[in-house]
Amino acid sequence: MSWIWITVSSYFLLAISNLGDKFLIDKVLSSSKVYAFLISVLSAIALVLAPWLLEWCGWYWLAVNLLVGAILPWALYFLFESLKRGDASRVTILIGGTIPLFTVLFSLLFLGDSFNFGEWLGMGLLLAGTFFLALVPASQKKSQAKGLFLFVLIAALLYAIFFIGTKYSYDHQSFWSAFIWSRLGAVGMALFFLVPQKSRQEIIGGLTQKGDHPHKKRTQILIYGNQIIGASGSVLQNYAISLGPVALINALQGTQYAFLLIMGFLITIWRPKLLKENIGTKAIVLKVIAIVLISIGLYFITK
Repeated sequence: MSWIWITVSSYFLLAISNLGDKFLIDKVLSSSKVYAFLISVLSAIALVLAPWLLEWCGWYWLAVNLLVGAILPWALYFLFESLKRGDASRVTILIGGTIPLFTVLFSLLFLGDSFNFGEWLGMGLLLAGTFFLALVPASQKKSQAKGLFLFVLIAALLYAIFFIGTKYSYDHQSFWSAFIWSRLGAVGMALFFLVPQKSRQEIIGGLTQKGDHPHKKRTQILIYGNQIIGASGSVLQNYAISLGPVALINALQGTQYAFLLIMGFLITIWRPKLLKENIGTKAIVLKVIAIVLISIGLYFITK
């Protein structure tokens, strides 16, 4: 049962990365576009593997790979905009519970898939879980929380398209070659962010401002360190999937949300200047109910 510990470890690292994103977007990089740009450009690191693993895939698959990759910067942007407007735990659980709903909807509409009772039950539980999260009182002021659910829905939609697209690509090509091509698409879209003058000024201004900051080295360590933690969590999660049952591993994503809830609670008490979440009794109870419902729902959908 070693895959259980690998799975739980992966979700622990992903929870830390989620909180790191929230801290960075609130305290370090005030612009979601700047942060999405930085992370997407870092995808160029995949090019170091190109001499050994990159293959010519044909014009059709090249277009698919690049388009799929181009979705990632926008998904990141709307994720970070959501984090600016809400608690890290609430936003992460909302997006995590909504992505499978969009994925299932696309399967019904475009792939002609049909679902059994258990899968419909799973979708119902996901909807119930997101409903309970919608009842959680916002910790931010109304003006700060404005548009939260719209940004969450767009982020979940883009991530669902991205995951379906990458699955489609990996099923028909070698994994690493498709991965490298898609990351080139992400870099290309990130560079496209620089084309509109207003967007270019926002990104260059944000990078320049942080570059002159007396804590520049600390800022770089935080950004790169958080990305390494998130990437490590993703690698462990995929390794666990190769060892154990996918349904249970997906259901155990509830541990990630539980870690988020616990760590957010502790940081809010001890270091509220770093991170402040809603830790009222009503908010905690609703989040716990949502975590349980979404975890069971994920199990039934992927069983």
